[in-house]
Amino acid sequence: MSSLWGVGAKNLRPSSSSSRRVNNGERILEVGCGTGSLTFALAKVADLNEIAAIDYSPVFVEEAIRRNTDPRIKSGRQMPAPCRSRAALLTAPWRCSFSTSLGKAVAEMRRVVRSGGVVAATVWDHLGGMPGMRMMVDSVAACSEAGRQLRARYCFQPMMQPGEMKRTFLEQGLADVTETQLMIRMDYLSFDDYWAPIAAGEGQLGRYVVTLDAAERARTDAAVRDANEAGRSDGPRSFANVAWACRGVVP
Repeated sequence: MSSLWGVGAKNLRPSSSSSRRVNNGERILEVGCGTGSLTFALAKVADLNEIAAIDYSPVFVEEAIRRNTDPRIKSGRQMPAPCRSRAALLTAPWRCSFSTSLGKAVAEMRRVVRSGGVVAATVWDHLGGMPGMRMMVDSVAACSEAGRQLRARYCFQPMMQPGEMKRTFLEQGLADVTETQLMIRMDYLSFDDYWAPIAAGEGQLGRYVVTLDAAERARTDAAVRDANEAGRSDGPRSFANVAWACRGVVP
């Protein structure tokens, strides 16, 4: 079974040239590592000293550990102590549940990175940049009031509007703050490849689906399948998805 985000994440590219490359010998902390897709990609782009990959979901951490074959990668669920040699911290995707105050979450990230190190974060643009997921939430919104409430929660979470992360980074004292966009193409082999992780309860959308009774579940499955197929037979589908990305330097 593929992850919620599909079998492939292709064509990752920033919309500006302000990004900083990961350098050899750096130590990186990745917060919200999920099942390790970015973690393992980071290990390939530079000869890093260490990648500490953490996530609050025990299921995700277990899967990241299971997939890992690189001794430089250490996975867990707790934020580490401050480290004078840690050069960068990334969150991908941004997990807003880390703190009731998003400002405090950014402050915590700043705390564990050395002076001169980079704090960076990404978050999916749920409102305007996730057509594959909007297809699902718009379908369930057409089915019930509960679906409409889900769509409202999904589309307007914190940090997902232009400029929100940049303002928060600046408020927490980070320097040289820049915000940009990333585009990632998600490829699915079939409707089941897209739908199975959600139907099994993965993520915010999956948690909604598993609460439905049998009749509403059947309606939802049929509505989302119809939207995905769009009048053609089942088969591969590809969606371009946008994430907001922000970086700043610890003074």
